[in-house]
Amino acid sequence: MSHAVTIEEPQAQPQVSQTQYRARLRAGNHISNRVYDFLYDPLFIVSSEKDHRQANVQATLIRSRLRKVPRFKTMFSNLIHYPRYSLYWSKSDPVPPFISREWKGHEEKHREALRQLAITDTSFQMPREVYEDPEVTGKNRYKYFERPFLPFFQQMPFSVVYAISKAEPYTFPPTSTKHLSIPSKSTVGTQTDYRDADVQTDPYSPEYVVCQDSIPELLTLATLTWGRGLPAGQAEVEMIERAREKRVWEATLPALSDTSQFEKRRKMMNEMERKEWAFREQEIEKLQEIRLEVLKELLRKREENQNEVNMKHLNARWSKLQEAKEAKMAKIQRTHVSTIRKLVGKGKNIEGKLERRNIIKDYSDYASQVYGPLSRLGCFPDNNSEGFVVKNHYLNTYEGLVELESCLPDFVTQPRIRAPKPKVITTKAGFLKRAARLDYELAEVHKALLDKKNKVLEARKPPRFLQRNPIPQPRLPTPTLEMTSNEEEEIEMAVIYLQKLLRGRVVQNMMFEGKEKRMELIQELRTCHALQEDEKLVKKAEKQVTLALQRQRNLHEHKVSLVENHLAGLEGRALADMFDFLSKELVRLQEERRIHAFVMLAERQRRVREAEESGRRQVEKQRLREEDEIFKEVVKVHHSTISSYLEDIILNTEANTAEEQARAEIEKMAEKINDIAYEMESRRSYLQSEEIVAELVYSFLIPEVQKYFVKEKVRNAQRKHILAAHQIIHSYTESMVQKRLTEGQQDEASNAAMLLEKETQNENNS
Repeated sequence: MSHAVTIEEPQAQPQVSQTQYRARLRAGNHISNRVYDFLYDPLFIVSSEKDHRQANVQATLIRSRLRKVPRFKTMFSNLIHYPRYSLYWSKSDPVPPFISREWKGHEEKHREALRQLAITDTSFQMPREVYEDPEVTGKNRYKYFERPFLPFFQQMPFSVVYAISKAEPYTFPPTSTKHLSIPSKSTVGTQTDYRDADVQTDPYSPEYVVCQDSIPELLTLATLTWGRGLPAGQAEVEMIERAREKRVWEATLPALSDTSQFEKRRKMMNEMERKEWAFREQEIEKLQEIRLEVLKELLRKREENQNEVNMKHLNARWSKLQEAKEAKMAKIQRTHVSTIRKLVGKGKNIEGKLERRNIIKDYSDYASQVYGPLSRLGCFPDNNSEGFVVKNHYLNTYEGLVELESCLPDFVTQPRIRAPKPKVITTKAGFLKRAARLDYELAEVHKALLDKKNKVLEARKPPRFLQRNPIPQPRLPTPTLEMTSNEEEEIEMAVIYLQKLLRGRVVQNMMFEGKEKRMELIQELRTCHALQEDEKLVKKAEKQVTLALQRQRNLHEHKVSLVENHLAGLEGRALADMFDFLSKELVRLQEERRIHAFVMLAERQRRVREAEESGRRQVEKQRLREEDEIFKEVVKVHHSTISSYLEDIILNTEANTAEEQARAEIEKMAEKINDIAYEMESRRSYLQSEEIVAELVYSFLIPEVQKYFVKEKVRNAQRKHILAAHQIIHSYTESMVQKRLTEGQQDEASNAAMLLEKETQNENNS
């Protein structure tokens, strides 16, 4: 494979400032435009040698070294076997050879090792790093300007906090150890694009010390943490106020040691307990209301989502129907246009006479089929577009071009030079034109700039006071060349002669490559300036050979066309016979299917009549079974009424006897209890009677009141949920009842229609 002769200059990578490079990194557009940044830019950092190799592979894939070299003979060809260009692999490397392709991390590691050695060993001197002058105010000044990427961009200071890296103090190892100890930790300075406030988790809580005999109020809030009560809201403030009130109330309570204030303490504690229970009930009611609101919101969202889904379904259905409607309308429109066209065509020749083609009329009318053939009639004018390509002898052959060149006038090959006329810089009135005035002003400005540039500096005036002349530094000693022996001189002369030979060979190769590169141009010049007789004879012989080849090709194409015509005729006859046979078979198959359809219809009608007869027989059997079941049920009812009457009589007698026995036993027990009660009343005192009354009241009256209060609370708490449940159930039941009513009406209507059809069929059959 031959290599491309084009030499590609290595692209110099522009240097940018640090801020520009970071802006480009943020924009993300440096990958496609600056593929070799990992080699050129000192600010481009890769984490490891693996990433360096990956970047190198990516740059090689992005920047392809394939070059398209055009072929002059077939430059305007569209054929596959005569391509317009060839693909060559360029020998030129976009990266200059003096640029190192190695990873820069090795140098950094070496420098870091030297730095660590300088820290540990005080006798080692770290080599000084000499930095090149950036020339900020000189030739590199343009590199330190930055232009914003977006319009009306306002430069804002970076919200970055740089961490100060603190170096750990070095600890010298003991003299007994052979190797230096490696530190287990290292501090690395980092930076972030966020402030500390944006990434803060929990606020800092300092340590505290509580004095003796003091309980600060702030410690009562130790259970509150950040995100769980802090920062304090309205609920936390109310809780703190209640805690304060409770501490005040506890301070007002009587002491437990005071027995006289025991009843007061109990009453105060009962009142506080009632208040706490009331507060808890209020909180529970609030929570229930919140839950009810959440439930309502969820129900509302569910209804909205359901409505949205229904609307989407309706819109999709409507769009499908619209598309079907538009397609149907377009089809109707096309049918309408074709029908109108047919009617117009029939109207032009109502009698149906055959007319010959009027060629003069067709070629005089620019709207006829000759100028604008219709594709629906089977004519596609773009298929044979090669026929409109200009094929001229004067443009395709060398003799034709020479003949055309001989017909050109003299002024084309022999240009005539005319002296330019002076420009008119004044108007008819004698004033200078604006363009002339501007040219004059520009000439004056240019002259002033040249004078300022070429201005000779004036001689310096002698100083008024004495000045100290600087003493020049002494010159370095001139180096001397030591005389070498004859053998070394001969070796040096041989090396010089070998260098001359190599340079001459390089020049010879360059000349040979240039000749090979421009071989086609040399051949073209030779063909244009073929003045020798031998070359003319060769060209004439080549011309005769090409003409003979053209004649042979024409004869071969004529023979091939005759053979193809005969084959086309044979194929046409075979296809005609085959199509005739297929058309007859199609007619036979259609008749066979029609007869089969008649047979299927007759069979279906027979089956329908048999099904109707079997249905009537089944109805009669069902009616007989129903009458038998009705008789059986009537007999069962009679038997059940007799057995129930006898059971009622037996149960009434048993209840009467049991009631009489129970009354007799109760009277005996009442007499015994009355005797015992009268005896106890005669013996007991006043305090015992009050205690009995209190126990009765406490055991019967107070539980009933508490039960009543509890039932009222539960009833009030459940009333909201019951109402919500009733509303939901009633809404669904009403919709279901209406739906069932409509379905029942439809079923009744369908049953009535079926009965009418059966009656009409029976009448017809009868």
